[in-house]
Amino acid sequence: MRRRLAASGVAVLGAGAVLAAGAPAYAAAGCTVVYKVQSQWPGGFTGDIQIKNTGDPLSTWKLEFDFPDAGQKAVQGWSGVYSQTGRHVTVNNAAWNGSLPTNGTISSGFNGTFTSANPVPAAFTLNGTACNQAANAPTVAIDSPAANTRFTAPASIPIAATATAGSGQTISRVEFYHDGLLLGTDTTAPYSYSWDGVPAQSAAYRVQAVAYDNAGTKSNTADVPVFVDAATTPAIVADATSLALAPGKSGTYKIALSKAPAANVTVAVARSAGSTAVTATPATLTFTPSNWSTGQSVTVAAATTAAIGATATISATSSGHTAAQLGVTVVEEGAVDARFTQLYNDLKNPANGYFSPEGVPYHSIETLIDEAPDHGHETTSEAFSYWLWLEAEHGQVSGDWAPFNAAWATMEKYIIPSHADQPTNDKYDPSKPATYAAEHPLPSQYPSQLDPGVSVGQDPLANELKSTYGTSDIYGMHWLLDVDNTYGFGHCGDGTTRVAYINTFQRGPQESTFETVPQPSCDTFAHGGPNGYLDLFTKDSSYAKQWKYTNAPDADARVVQVAYWALQWATAQGKQSQLTTAVANAAKMGDYLRYSFYDKYFKTPGCASTSCPAGTGKNSSSNLMSWYYAWGGAYDTNAGWAWRIGSSTSHFGYQNPMAAYILSNVSAFNPKSPTAKADWQASMDRQLEFYQWLQSSEGAIAGGATNSWNGNYSARPANVPTFYGLAYVEAPVYADPPSNRWFGMQTWSLERLAELYYVTGNAKAKAVLDKWVPWALANSTISADTFSIPSDLAWTGAPATWNPAGPAANTNLHVEVTSHGQDLGVAGSFAKVLTYYAAKSGNAEAKAAAKGLLDAIWTFKDDKGVSVTETRADYNRMDDVYDPATGQGIYIPPGWTGEMPNGDVIKPGVSFLDIRSFYRSDPDFGKVDAYLKGGPAPTFNYHRFWAQVDVATGYADYARLFPQG
Repeated sequence: MRRRLAASGVAVLGAGAVLAAGAPAYAAAGCTVVYKVQSQWPGGFTGDIQIKNTGDPLSTWKLEFDFPDAGQKAVQGWSGVYSQTGRHVTVNNAAWNGSLPTNGTISSGFNGTFTSANPVPAAFTLNGTACNQAANAPTVAIDSPAANTRFTAPASIPIAATATAGSGQTISRVEFYHDGLLLGTDTTAPYSYSWDGVPAQSAAYRVQAVAYDNAGTKSNTADVPVFVDAATTPAIVADATSLALAPGKSGTYKIALSKAPAANVTVAVARSAGSTAVTATPATLTFTPSNWSTGQSVTVAAATTAAIGATATISATSSGHTAAQLGVTVVEEGAVDARFTQLYNDLKNPANGYFSPEGVPYHSIETLIDEAPDHGHETTSEAFSYWLWLEAEHGQVSGDWAPFNAAWATMEKYIIPSHADQPTNDKYDPSKPATYAAEHPLPSQYPSQLDPGVSVGQDPLANELKSTYGTSDIYGMHWLLDVDNTYGFGHCGDGTTRVAYINTFQRGPQESTFETVPQPSCDTFAHGGPNGYLDLFTKDSSYAKQWKYTNAPDADARVVQVAYWALQWATAQGKQSQLTTAVANAAKMGDYLRYSFYDKYFKTPGCASTSCPAGTGKNSSSNLMSWYYAWGGAYDTNAGWAWRIGSSTSHFGYQNPMAAYILSNVSAFNPKSPTAKADWQASMDRQLEFYQWLQSSEGAIAGGATNSWNGNYSARPANVPTFYGLAYVEAPVYADPPSNRWFGMQTWSLERLAELYYVTGNAKAKAVLDKWVPWALANSTISADTFSIPSDLAWTGAPATWNPAGPAANTNLHVEVTSHGQDLGVAGSFAKVLTYYAAKSGNAEAKAAAKGLLDAIWTFKDDKGVSVTETRADYNRMDDVYDPATGQGIYIPPGWTGEMPNGDVIKPGVSFLDIRSFYRSDPDFGKVDAYLKGGPAPTFNYHRFWAQVDVATGYADYARLFPQG
């Protein structure tokens, strides 16, 4: 595997953005201000302010506002000179940005502190003129809860609001938020929402409401603080919140107590509401001071007479304890959609631990895990894209689209860098995208020398994107977050901010996940060595503090893919208007995703030396989705530089012809840039050819191709086959382990191809699938209660050089399945390939195999989702030190020393664990420690977020495409 906001007078936009609604009335002067809380942590936050001058041109400007709370302070600002007296803040222009033309915008920001609360300012002036003076806008007020109401966790907070339209208008909807995150929408008065399961926290929650009229004008934001205190009453706790049963069937769940009792406690278990055909046994359970935390089983049964669709509630109660409830739904025998709902509830149950307190999905529940993320409570853009997939399927099943929109808002808030996180993009010069540095095969060949003497091509997208969107910022996800701030980098070296941007892989294809040096995406030299972490990777005469992000294109493309399905399903329900913003943003993300088409240094395809031609226009595009694109720049906003690069290597596993089809053929998703639709059409065609070129004689798809042999544009071997100038690579990008060994890369990519075939009937997609599906099934064993599918693949030979006019048969390219396994996430993905293929082709064997896989996966159901026991013999590499003979272990250049934020020393001879000493306190470390001391290889039952979603959506897709089973 690879890898607070808001006060009256403002309106919440997306993930924490706050904007005064409506267009101001002005003669010679006017202005609008958008104030955002980009991130917040105990006692501190980062604010972002966007100023638009809607009046006459200005040569200098001064913004003024008052903080609502006396404890709020603006401490460190950028792109403006900040001063504060009492609550009053003044921001004067910097020396370089005083000019503000009509309709011109300025972005400024600051780091701030607060004491008890952090509401947003309600009013702003620019050069003395009041901003955000909306005319005829609607108004909204929160009727309940009252400000500062206290609740007890897990709280149920009923929110009620009154909305009034302006003259001649009507209210179309009211949106409810907490702390800038969308909770739900109500289109009918009286407007209300129940926010359930709210956990305790010491700081106040901000409950908010925004009204929209029929013209789309937003109200100010109604905002009240509420508190949720930890429960002092002991509780009965259950390991599940829902259960689906067929008539005549039964299921179990477990209950326990939250704290030790002084004496025995009797818990009564019974149906408290709903169908009398649902029963629970035993009627009582006894917990003692010694066994109070051990779960005891309750059996829930549905009588043979139970009606399909009937519901019931099972309550577990005891005097002096908070009750636990289980919702039961009666479903048709074998109904896989019920399994989706059950897994969805497992994933969204806070007790199961899939999400952080901020609402960010973790890579896995378990913390001790190393694969691409090197800690379970990191997360990836991949996880966010899977979360959107989960919520899209939930919307399809339930008709509730608020969770999908809330997931999108959280994605924007935490993993798409804000303007404040990429502050010097306006200094980027598209004619000089970046300074060349060669890639090298081994980590020991780093740092790589920067070489300005190598020509670099022109970036053909930057000016078009800036003209289209009015900003130099990139709208794409960074690939990796340290959600709990486990490493301690924080935000730009502050050491405290949770959900921090980080990076790992930087040093060639042999750098395994056991050999990386984690580093902050914003390197201010606060940690690491004298130059932070920069001089581990590049060699230069001097170093500057900088920010840098890397995009994983397959994740952004998956976002487009699932947004398409969300729109199809919402449209069928008559609710497409609820997804207008998300769809527009998906198209925007696709616009920027075109950077993945381009060679790393914008060299032309066929480049075989550093002196090969630099690209002009779009001739450096391969029209394929490469492994990444990246962008960065100076941390100092007075410094005049920024950079962007593509990637020279394309892996078949990252291609998404379904996303390319959506962006070029579905009008709602056509990006705004004038050339984007044509670019994506060309990409869809090229991607389909790529699959054809790489399909082995047996049917599996081989690795990929590169425009930069050895990562440094070396001359290619004479016999290497090519694809439109790109050279074939068996294991693109990384070799430890080889990137095309894992069968999951096959199923991930072929699922997208199968969706394209299902939607369009594309003949090329069908031809590839017609060969791939029989190969995959021939190497799988599937029954209703067990399965074995390919795990590792080995490759021999190579494809023929591509001839689009007459593609040659790949008789010299072969694959062998070297091991089989029961990877549940891959099995879920495989089932989706088979489901879409069978639904379009009518292939009975594929349909039966899909159903068999889904049934077999369910036998691995546990109280948190699905899991299988894994043996991790590779964890013996955790204490490896660098060995020049094998190249394994973390390479640190001679003489280089530094420190991780927790004080772990970085120097030659350290191991993975030496610079991750926090692992030694992990509850699972004992198993690893015993292994490193000569014991057996440790085993784990992991609950990876993406794997749970691949399984859950497999059930939903099969139920939707084969409703009769």
